[in-house]
Amino acid sequence: MYFHSFRCTLCNREYKRSEVQYLCPECSKGYGKGSPLKGVLEVLYDYEKIAAEWSLHRDMDLFSPVERKYYPEIPVGNTPFYRSHRLGTHFKGADIWIKNDALNPSGSLKDRASQLLVAEASRLGYNTIITASTGNAASALAAMAAAQGIKAVIFVPASATKAKLAQIKIHNAQLIEVQGDYDEAFAQSLTYSTKNDGLNRNTAYHPFTIEGKKTAGLEIFCQNGYRVPDWIIIPVGDGVILTGIYKAFIDLKRAKIIDRLPKLLAVQSDTSAAIVYYWETGEYCNAENPHTVADSISVKAPSNAYWARKCLLESNGSGITVTDQEILTSQKLLAELTGVYAEPAAAAALAGLEKGLKREIILNNEQVVLLITGHGLKSPVG
Repeated sequence: MYFHSFRCTLCNREYKRSEVQYLCPECSKGYGKGSPLKGVLEVLYDYEKIAAEWSLHRDMDLFSPVERKYYPEIPVGNTPFYRSHRLGTHFKGADIWIKNDALNPSGSLKDRASQLLVAEASRLGYNTIITASTGNAASALAAMAAAQGIKAVIFVPASATKAKLAQIKIHNAQLIEVQGDYDEAFAQSLTYSTKNDGLNRNTAYHPFTIEGKKTAGLEIFCQNGYRVPDWIIIPVGDGVILTGIYKAFIDLKRAKIIDRLPKLLAVQSDTSAAIVYYWETGEYCNAENPHTVADSISVKAPSNAYWARKCLLESNGSGITVTDQEILTSQKLLAELTGVYAEPAAAAALAGLEKGLKREIILNNEQVVLLITGHGLKSPVG
């Protein structure tokens, strides 16, 4: 294990593993419902030792904070990565690649974070793990907890799609439907965690959610022949997948395995675009009325907004907003040209690519990776 310490992404204080579990104790003081988290922690590693080990065997587990022996036995990750010539032809010769994380066990990239958090719960001896979700993280946690034989307690807005609620229930998780939005579910899950013994898996609240999602970025690098793509396009809600992909490549850079970062393109619904507007203006404000067909990226106060903006700036990336109609058009186009059925939130990545090419943010000769984060059967429309 090469885990070194936690570092606060706001104040840069460092903490030993035994000193802190969720947020920076100083920066998180006074946190209240309906605002981004302050004091989100970054996991640091012994990068010199990792570099030495990597030169002998290229093992992504070198960048994991939890030993493999604690992981649930259900396989996660190693999802397909390939070039789409048909999409490339449609977009006048663009070099477009697909990372299809919809083919994880529960149908979304969120399995990666849930797998790691269930492993951490097992390492610490917890019998219960808790989260709030609009659906995908809940489904993922329910599946991973079932595979490990521990209890999952899940807070979900009652407005979540029936397909996602059914998936949570089939794994025998304790489902608590909240009369309110995701932010209310998030708040209620924190209250539950303080009163009951269990590990909280809330996105960004526990730093290992970022480490889990990071594995998608590590896989992209390895599957791409150990090369850094020019762009990775990411549907963004809370900003944790965006940060996870950034974290994969900044860890590789710190270990001197790579010398540059890919540019990250954050794609948000135009009604739920707090992170894109924050990146554009430098001033944070909540999304006033998030309401979009892309329910997985619909959030009023993205929990990881502060770090997400840093990731876009440090990667020389960009942000784009798309309409529901653009998302649905892209969902159909993706299905027709590639055979990939993505949920609307995931299809937002293709809508963002189209706008990025039209605005010449992305050039046709640059290698672009579309991160497909969830399966279309999770949120069937039409």
